Amino acid sequence: MQVVDENQNTTHQSVAGHSNTVLLVDDEKHIRLSAGQTLELAGYAVVALESAEKALEQITDEWCGVLVTDINMPGIDGLELMQRAHIIDPDLPVILITGHGDISMAVSAMRNGAYDFIEKPFSTELLVDIVRRAMEKRALTIENRRLRQELEAQSAPGPRIIGNTSSVKQLRRLVHAVADTPADILVLAETGTGKDLMARYIHEHSNRRDKNFVAINCGAVPESLIESELFGHEKGAFTDAKFKRIGKFEHANGGTVFLDEIESMPFALQVKLLRVLEERTIERLGSNELIPLDIRVIAASKVDLKEQAERGEFREDLYYRLNVVRVDIPPLRERLDDIPMLFQHFSILASTQYGREVLPLNMERMHSLMTHDWPGNIRELRNLAERYVLLGESCTFDFDNRPITDSTASGKMTLPEQVERFEKILLQTELSLHGGSIKDTLNSLGLPRKTLYDKMRKYGLDKNDYKS
Repeated sequence: MQVVDENQNTTHQSVAGHSNTVLLVDDEKHIRLSAGQTLELAGYAVVALESAEKALEQITDEWCGVLVTDINMPGIDGLELMQRAHIIDPDLPVILITGHGDISMAVSAMRNGAYDFIEKPFSTELLVDIVRRAMEKRALTIENRRLRQELEAQSAPGPRIIGNTSSVKQLRRLVHAVADTPADILVLAETGTGKDLMARYIHEHSNRRDKNFVAINCGAVPESLIESELFGHEKGAFTDAKFKRIGKFEHANGGTVFLDEIESMPFALQVKLLRVLEERTIERLGSNELIPLDIRVIAASKVDLKEQAERGEFREDLYYRLNVVRVDIPPLRERLDDIPMLFQHFSILASTQYGREVLPLNMERMHSLMTHDWPGNIRELRNLAERYVLLGESCTFDFDNRPITDSTASGKMTLPEQVERFEKILLQTELSLHGGSIKDTLNSLGLPRKTLYDKMRKYGLDKNDYKS
């Protein structure tokens, strides 16, 4: 690592944007150099600045570092810098550097939100210790925010992305990052993974949620009707056009158009769709009037459109126009640890729909779920959960296809790995059975509370994920 001082030809934003960074503000150069070198030797990246104005350019509510600032500086002093920084992020740890006469002022500042203060002259050990504790607090704050966002996303009404595997967490982060932007999105996923649900999730979590969500299956509409279906027509535009018709795109104005199975769209219509995407206007059949559109387009495909384009089976220019943001939904066989949570969710929905009680799964049945390859993905799991609610113990979990051959399958795992997998499944099952109740779970398993918490922490389990 290297101390970055404002006098060096370095872009501060690229450095301060990283985690584990200390923003050091002091108008005295020797303080910046000595304190900066001390923190660098302790393993921190340091951005050293002589003025508060430049420091404020670095701070965002997502920045993962801490601020260390002198109190007495020309222009904006350290106390005002702290106040302005806390407007951006009230939880940002701010460490004040004080002279002897500033101690009462620093104590007052701590009551107003400062993390700590250091009196000049200070030892290197004291500086490093305070920064270390502040950095740990900052990391915990950022992590808690992330977890709170994920929990809110999973418990929100409407479509939900359920799961806690790394691929699903990454998927949620990507979707939330682009939801409020106007960017078009291409969803690529196998059959049964929930492409329609993903499109609805994006719409419901965007600033377009109050407008229409219009879904079109490009493979289900006859080629002779699809242009009229999408763009509408005027009365008399063709033989059977007895009335004016508003097309799907116009109906979705202000909202979202979801084009499922985009790979099956007729080649000739792909040209017109490309024009709509580029110009954001349409013409009804039989009209010369251009109608402006404010829409977000989400297209979905179960095949690789790039490969289709290379074979001449899909327009290459349309592929690149659609592929502004690409969302890949992982198949269920790649997120096996989410199966207990998903099965519980679908069972509860089925229980409400059919008025039946949900029976707990025994370990043999759960093992069958975890060793199946799920060619039908989420749809297959949901159907099985519904059958289990309807049929209870008479529902068979015998699968016709071969077990998974991935390296995570039990046949390829070592004995300790298989024991850990069994233990995790057991914990997930009991948490699901007891609705996330720690007391009931530890009583059922015969575990001390600390042991249960340690094991939940080991496997990344959160009781809130299992509350019904």
